[in-house]
Amino acid sequence: MADFENILLVIEPPLALVTLNRPKVLNALNRKTMEELECAFYQLRDDASIKAVLLTGAGEKAFIAGADINEIATYDPAAGTLFAQRGQAVLDLIENLGKPVIAVINGFALGGGCEIAMACHIRIASRTARLGQPEINLGIIPGFGGTQRLSRLVGEGRAMELVLTGDPISADEALRIGLVNRVVEPGELMDSARALASQIASKGALAVRYAMESVHRGLQMNLHEALHLESSLFGLCCATEDKQEGTRAFLEKRKPAFKGR
Repeated sequence: MADFENILLVIEPPLALVTLNRPKVLNALNRKTMEELECAFYQLRDDASIKAVLLTGAGEKAFIAGADINEIATYDPAAGTLFAQRGQAVLDLIENLGKPVIAVINGFALGGGCEIAMACHIRIASRTARLGQPEINLGIIPGFGGTQRLSRLVGEGRAMELVLTGDPISADEALRIGLVNRVVEPGELMDSARALASQIASKGALAVRYAMESVHRGLQMNLHEALHLESSLFGLCCATEDKQEGTRAFLEKRKPAFKGR
């Protein structure tokens, strides 16, 4: 287990909680924080006891308020490209973890913070949260996948408006356009997220992984290719002990005891 300076990692199988822990700067992302996030998610990917991950920010004001502008201000074109590519690699790790990651958005999710939330598989927001991609106001564009994931989540026109104006939106508006899955009252946020994570963690881990792969990879394919992928993954499920246990438990009218194999 690594020691972290800018994040907190709490492992309580079958769940894990990752908290960005820089509340004095609204959990802004600097190079060190991104390195620690990468390390933490590699640990969680390889920990078979973890079935779902919650990702949030410390304090009451921010999930992640964006990148560290002091660092960005120093970048030339080569450094900027490398910064974006490194950030994209960390978000790709989160998106392709093979386990559901739930963004628990407790406040501002702006710039890189919104991008990290979009790399998560499910987003639950406090009613007081604000989300957006304000990079245009700094003379730059989103660099951690924001222009791509946002358009896939909410459609090209709405994404274009958010990216080009830089204006943040409320949690309720984010729910309306499909940027978040749920909006809850601030005092209910973590309990709601934990309940959802626990519900998913109670399912067969292999079926969860294959379902996530089918949805995510299928969106990058045409319908014919995606259906072939789905049928292949369905077939893989049929080779698992979990499938045998799940179908047997259903017929015997009892809860299944999945083993993840």
